[in-house]
Amino acid sequence: MSVERIFDELGHFKRFQACLYFAAVFQSVACGIHYLASVFLVETPNFVCSVPSNITDVLYGNLTGSSLDEILPVFKAGPGPLVVRTADGEQWELSRCQCALRANPKDFTYNFDGNKTVIACNGNFVYDHTEVHQSIVTDWDLVCEREWLAKLCQPTFMLGVLIGALVFGDIADRVGRVRILMFTSLCQFGLGVSVAFSGNYYFFVVLRFLLAMVSSGYLVVVFVYVTEFTGIKVRTWTSMHVHAAFAVGIMVVALTGYLVRVWWIYQIILSICTSPFLLFCWKFPETPFYLMAKGRYKETQTLLDTIARFNGLECRLRAEDLLEPDDQNGRALLEKESEERPSQSEKKLSILDLFGSWRMVGRTCTVWAIWFIGSLGYYVFSLGSVNLGGNQYINLFLAGAVELPSYLVGCFAMDRIGRKRTCAPALLLAGIACMLIIVVPADIKVLAIVLSMTGKFAIAIAFGLIYLYTCELYPTIIRSLAVGSGSMMCRVGSVVAPFCVYLADVWVYLPQLIVGILAFIIGVLTLLLPETLGRPLTTTLEEAEALGREPSKQNSALGNKDAEDGLEMNQHSA
Repeated sequence: MSVERIFDELGHFKRFQACLYFAAVFQSVACGIHYLASVFLVETPNFVCSVPSNITDVLYGNLTGSSLDEILPVFKAGPGPLVVRTADGEQWELSRCQCALRANPKDFTYNFDGNKTVIACNGNFVYDHTEVHQSIVTDWDLVCEREWLAKLCQPTFMLGVLIGALVFGDIADRVGRVRILMFTSLCQFGLGVSVAFSGNYYFFVVLRFLLAMVSSGYLVVVFVYVTEFTGIKVRTWTSMHVHAAFAVGIMVVALTGYLVRVWWIYQIILSICTSPFLLFCWKFPETPFYLMAKGRYKETQTLLDTIARFNGLECRLRAEDLLEPDDQNGRALLEKESEERPSQSEKKLSILDLFGSWRMVGRTCTVWAIWFIGSLGYYVFSLGSVNLGGNQYINLFLAGAVELPSYLVGCFAMDRIGRKRTCAPALLLAGIACMLIIVVPADIKVLAIVLSMTGKFAIAIAFGLIYLYTCELYPTIIRSLAVGSGSMMCRVGSVVAPFCVYLADVWVYLPQLIVGILAFIIGVLTLLLPETLGRPLTTTLEEAEALGREPSKQNSALGNKDAEDGLEMNQHSA
């Protein structure tokens, strides 16, 4: 019998598993926090060039004032410059990246037809501190020719996410899940606080890159950890709702950004939000799956006794019982199955086997596209929510809040109407909602925000279920390879997302439009994938390729049990 027997004997989600689950997921909130913290860290307020002497009068169109602080909140880069007069009698026209000194002006008027001397700002700027009191942009003057440095912060963070997922996922299989959870949690706290005291831009980027690696590492390993501690009856729900904790992190970022407008204080507060986790994470036990795989049977028995005692049960299960099948019939069937397919088990498989036939080529390309658009859309909607108009803090809070019901809807729908019938409509809905933004009048920002949040809701459903759907579309022999390659496409989407968000400088709704078009096209392609709900997991490439060609056959009771065990391994891989 497999290790899965533990949950049949000691409960799929009783008191012990629930305490571990909620504690581990609590720290996942920190991942959502650090992923989205840059929204306000690199916020750029209104700014213009500064002048060498004190300003006494300011003109901007029909507006007048005695200081830049009065006019900067309403200043816009396009229409025209700010005109100022200094205590020395000089008149300057101030723009964002240059200023012009008027030659021999007669009167102090907004329009001037005489000669001007254009001068570069040379790193001297005045910022509007109405909304943003202090950000890394204002501290290190990351504007004009240095603007690209500010825009590089989030892509480098996402690159760290990619590398961290690869590095820590592999290490966790070697040294154990708990050690990685403890290490990455401690590093999230330490590096998060260190970012606040980085002192210069380049140190800031390096620390954020390392923070991204450990945040990604925790998120990858915690999925495995909660999967290996919860039974198959609740595993879909528990794995999907790790995403919900990430969404709570986004909401925390919005709330903290609203209350704290100084970037380094904001960073410290965000970093200590989940610090209580460090007080008890060292008590976390290693998972039974890992202990059995490493042959640590005494530790497994101790864990079984602890779970039983905590759940108020008597432990009649021994670690040795998890090593062998219960009966000879089961063993004989396993041996017979192994004898029938010796060639496939001995064959060394590669990523090319995902493209073994034209049918599999189409399936793999579509699955990869779903992974890509899921990640791209998720981060475009989250990062770009502050550019939609209205209150940017409310927008970001809503971008996190709409995810919570999306996972509930996704869990119910995928188990009732099917994986394909949930994923495809979700992508189509996201596409339609985003493309409708084109026809929204500029003065009705609320409608644009509603459509964008509808897109985020729908894309979160597709993003949440693609892990399980990928596992069910591919046979056992290449299932991990399929999920791993799909996850890589997901990381590519997260790296591309910040660059897509920057297209809002061209048109505020362009990022959402791009995501909408891609989501609609990929949603149509998803309709061509086979449905996997209620079908046993495939073992060979031939069986996987035949999915969707013919109705699934009725399985014997043993066959259904094999499918259930396969589903558990499937979700464990995800």
